Amino acid sequence: MNHTFTLDTNKFLHKLKLFMALSRTPHGVVDMAAPVFAALVWLGEFPSPGVTLLGLITLFAGYTTVYALNDIVDFNSDRKKAENGVFRNSQGDLDAVLVRHPMARGLIRYWEGVAWALAWGLVTILGAYTLNPVCVYIFLVAAGLEALYCLLWNVSPARTLVSGIVKTSGAVAAIYGVDSSPSFLFVAVLFLFLFFWEIGGQNIPNDWTDLDLDGEFKARTIPIALGLELSSFMILCSSFAALVLSVFVLITSKFHYGMIYVLLSLCAGGVFFIYPSIRLHRSPTRESAMALFNRASYYPLVLLGIVLLKIIF
Repeated sequence: MNHTFTLDTNKFLHKLKLFMALSRTPHGVVDMAAPVFAALVWLGEFPSPGVTLLGLITLFAGYTTVYALNDIVDFNSDRKKAENGVFRNSQGDLDAVLVRHPMARGLIRYWEGVAWALAWGLVTILGAYTLNPVCVYIFLVAAGLEALYCLLWNVSPARTLVSGIVKTSGAVAAIYGVDSSPSFLFVAVLFLFLFFWEIGGQNIPNDWTDLDLDGEFKARTIPIALGLELSSFMILCSSFAALVLSVFVLITSKFHYGMIYVLLSLCAGGVFFIYPSIRLHRSPTRESAMALFNRASYYPLVLLGIVLLKIIF
């Protein structure tokens, strides 16, 4: 009996790991720092325990849903890539910490992936509605745009702009989840900050790492459509724009942040965003692009740590 229970537990944990891989949970958890940062940098204090708990559950559910939706919409193209073995070179990729595209590899059945996304989507809607009905609309728009982003893969490099909007939606929803009437100026500045962070630190570098593979399947990403030189220039511009906007995020908050926190924010941007962007510009290689993607992924988490320092101390 104990042996059977152990086997069943191991099978369950293995299956759960595959579902987490479908939702890119390791990367998703890191990305969740951005909405938490957005809510806390605006409030300057912790929300009530009930709002905090519900917000974290809703946040996890939302990111789990949207990341799974990416693989659901891209299922056919991902399956073709899997059949050709093009996912083999994913060492060092934050998105591939567990298993890259398990559904396309046949490790999870398609209907199981859909059921997983729908279940978490329902949790997201219920939690978002309880926090603020506005958050439900933001989530639904983000999910729709995520699907559009996937469909534009071999259509237009403008998909990058769609990605920027999707990535900011969680943070915007988080603000409205803790405050029903935040400053429009603050929301706009935060939106632009995360928008440029996503484009320069996440989307273009990630597409850069898949340049050869995407080229084989006639994708229309920024690196393919516009070339590496222009892509590098766009990354640099986005990096510096995000760095400047990170200061204005602190300035436009209703909570007062002193100069020391502005300097810490600038230092974080320099280390986790500007330096790897310049390094990619000087050495336009796949390895440099992946290094930028991985390091920039932790940028909001570091900013969250800076805000927590101010709130706690």
